[in-house]
Amino acid sequence: MSERLTHIDEEGHAVMVDVSSKPIVRRRAVAESFFHAAESTLNRIMAGDLPKGEALAVARLAGIQVAKRVDAIIPLCHTLPLDHVEVIFERAAPEAIRIEASTVVTARTGVEMEALTAVSIAALTLWDMTKAIDKDLSISGTRLILKEKTSPDS
Repeated sequence: MSERLTHIDEEGHAVMVDVSSKPIVRRRAVAESFFHAAESTLNRIMAGDLPKGEALAVARLAGIQVAKRVDAIIPLCHTLPLDHVEVIFERAAPEAIRIEASTVVTARTGVEMEALTAVSIAALTLWDMTKAIDKDLSISGTRLILKEKTSPDS
């Protein structure tokens, strides 16, 4: 037995899912991605010493900004009044920075796409800020690591 896809109507057309009958609950999602570069490049990123400026600050703001506008870039996403977005960076290895985004909303639908898009754009921003000094950049491991919902009163 195959399940019906929620973004496809009976005629096979792509549609926005009707969430109007779902309850309003607190929803949280966490995503991660890894930005890879030479150790010397990552040292400069962590020190805020790049020709284009403080890459982590710019990437954090880019991730937050895009999370608030996912509906404008992914066609069938709902417009969500986000309650919170956080983007953090940690040195995961000599040649890797782990990017994590956490998104929270009290709504009828989840915030996974917002978290995933935030880490993706933060990683791309790091790429843009370092491409002039390092030609061997990569991004990997972009994934959702947490999706939860709780009652708004919790």
